[in-house]
Amino acid sequence: MELLETNASRRWAAAAIATLMLTAPLAYAAPDGSGISDGAVRIAVLGDYGSGRDLGGPGSVTAAKLAAEDFHNKVLGKPIEIISADHQNKPDVAVGIARQWFDVEHVDAVTDLAVSSVGLAVAGLATQSNRTALVSGAATSDFTGDKCSPVVTHWADDTYALSAGLVGELSRRVGKEWFFVAVDYSFGTAMVKDASRAVTDTGGKVIGAVRYPFNTTDFSSFLLAAQSSGAKVVALAGTGADTVNAVKQTHEFGLQQGGQTIVGMLTFISDVHSIGLRDAQGMYIASQYYWDDDDGTRAFAKRFIEIEKREPTKLQAATYAAVRHYLQAIEAGGSDEAKAVNAEMRKLPVDFFGRPAHIRKDGRVVYDLSLYRVKKPDESKYPWDYYQKIAAIPGDKAFRPEGTGGCKLDK
Repeated sequence: MELLETNASRRWAAAAIATLMLTAPLAYAAPDGSGISDGAVRIAVLGDYGSGRDLGGPGSVTAAKLAAEDFHNKVLGKPIEIISADHQNKPDVAVGIARQWFDVEHVDAVTDLAVSSVGLAVAGLATQSNRTALVSGAATSDFTGDKCSPVVTHWADDTYALSAGLVGELSRRVGKEWFFVAVDYSFGTAMVKDASRAVTDTGGKVIGAVRYPFNTTDFSSFLLAAQSSGAKVVALAGTGADTVNAVKQTHEFGLQQGGQTIVGMLTFISDVHSIGLRDAQGMYIASQYYWDDDDGTRAFAKRFIEIEKREPTKLQAATYAAVRHYLQAIEAGGSDEAKAVNAEMRKLPVDFFGRPAHIRKDGRVVYDLSLYRVKKPDESKYPWDYYQKIAAIPGDKAFRPEGTGGCKLDK
């Protein structure tokens, strides 16, 4: 999830990572690499409790707890403890919390980590501290590129998949002429760059692109530019409230009625819920999880909705899958030492809600993405019945090929 990534936060994250690389690794509580350190497996959920709380937030904590319940809250005979905190979308706050967790509270793994600047900074600290980072929130593909680590795995569908993977499929199915309306920070820039390359690779053409300031409420000039371009596809490269406001205004300006197709490049089911089917109908999105896909996704959703009273987002589902696989690896390998358990995670097949997945050397969790079209109001038969599945995008087509992202672990 990329709700906020200012230039200042990116500079802070880069400085923090550089500092961490010069810092001596902290001693681990179980230097012999065997058994459970400190008598418990402690997993911390570090997420956004502000503007992104519906996407992750308390729901990510619930997801982690449900994964622990699958093991009856014990692994190798030791208790599983789930704790949480709000990183406030600030890398310095996130690193301060994580350092306290690792140094004082003996936390073994941290998950969620929404927003790339936060995720990268905490993943850097986890690497230096020999702790596990299960990234289920942040979208940047840097986690499996030059910032890869043997103790970091990336569970969210990343910027490469949501641009190249999604656009490649839609360019063949919907239209060859594209126009991008992107948020004006690094996430939007990266998405437009990768997506434009994908459009060209499939024989399409980028008609134009405009960038809007984060958290704007008036999209009129940007959408009028998209409308006047005549492009068949208008792709929105933003998140959260930006996406909600933009989609509502595409309906007001009549883009869909004029024959243009709207694509939400990073859209959550909670966004569609906020928009409403009247305005969101016909929009295309990609996701690795939708609650009503099959028996596996519905089984998790049933447990989740009993607690949260709403269907899980793909971020929350990824948190559940990540924590569950982490605990399976501890059980299989007999240790919660970070390098050992992460090596075991990469060996074990991943059960992604009943569907096969695996983890590459670079930490990328590879699964099939699904392409969905948002239903019309009269097509929805029950609460949260929002998506119609159009196609599966195979994992080897969706994600950046292994060995091409600059990860030193690939060599």
